[in-house]
Amino acid sequence: MLSTVIIIFLVAAFIAANLPWISERLFGFIALKSAKKTIWLLLLEWLILYLLIGMMALGIEKKFTSDIYEQGWEFYAATLCLFVVFALPGFIYRFDLKHLLQRPK
Repeated sequence: MLSTVIIIFLVAAFIAANLPWISERLFGFIALKSAKKTIWLLLLEWLILYLLIGMMALGIEKKFTSDIYEQGWEFYAATLCLFVVFALPGFIYRFDLKHLLQRPK
């Protein structure tokens, strides 16, 4: 049971890390007035999704261990770096691959 929850959580974290870079909609479903998101909006959306995934992790920890263990700044730095690594495919798609695929031949 716990291993299934962990796998689902990691898949959700991977999707959340890539969502701002792949979709032109805010959080994947809110349409914006402008055609393209600015880099600041992309980074803000990505950071909010990181915080939501962190809250989801805290909920899972509370559910399965009945306690939330105190963590130092190193833990949060490591999870932020992991979220950066998870976001790499979406970032590469948005700023490199998408332009190559849409280029006229």
